[in-house]
Amino acid sequence: MEINISTRNLQVSDRFRDYVLERAHKVEQLANRTQALTIKVTRHEHKTTGQEDQVELTVVEPGHIIRAEAHAGDKFAAFDIALGKLSERLRRVGDKNKVHRGQHRQHSAAELTASDFAELDVTPVNANLLLGGTAQAEATASEVDMGDSPVEIRRKSFPTMPMSVEDALYHMELVGHPFYLFLDVETGKPSVVYARKGWHYGVISLA
Repeated sequence: MEINISTRNLQVSDRFRDYVLERAHKVEQLANRTQALTIKVTRHEHKTTGQEDQVELTVVEPGHIIRAEAHAGDKFAAFDIALGKLSERLRRVGDKNKVHRGQHRQHSAAELTASDFAELDVTPVNANLLLGGTAQAEATASEVDMGDSPVEIRRKSFPTMPMSVEDALYHMELVGHPFYLFLDVETGKPSVVYARKGWHYGVISLA
């Protein structure tokens, strides 16, 4: 498994690198097909609350991008929190793979919508997790220059991924985003699944 550590607004010590490498084996134990683990550490300086470290973890394995992030007063604590979230998502991937090797019935989009997606074990995510995130390793991003405007627009493009609504919700959970763009294999239309309040989810498609 390839491990990459990148930083912003700080430098990480050898102690932190050793700390990360020592615990990275847990990722391999939970996902033995993992190709790469990316750790991004960012330091934020807030006027009111002081220093805060953000750690983003991204695992790349065949057919999946699994992501988690956390904020804490120091990078060690943030890493531990993010690793806990990532481990739980990796376990869900493993459980899902076990189910697919056994008996499992696929639900249609109509069935899922009618039941408010109650058939899916998906936990709504905090929209704040989207900020600064990378949905997929293959994504390419560019920023649009708005002149003197404070507005910043980032553009990302992804390979087309035909999948069911169920799979789109599953991938949305793994990357920790409140929405997920995909090509609906049932309708052939570009669609978006998104988290609403509670256990409710929605699907938007282009006509």
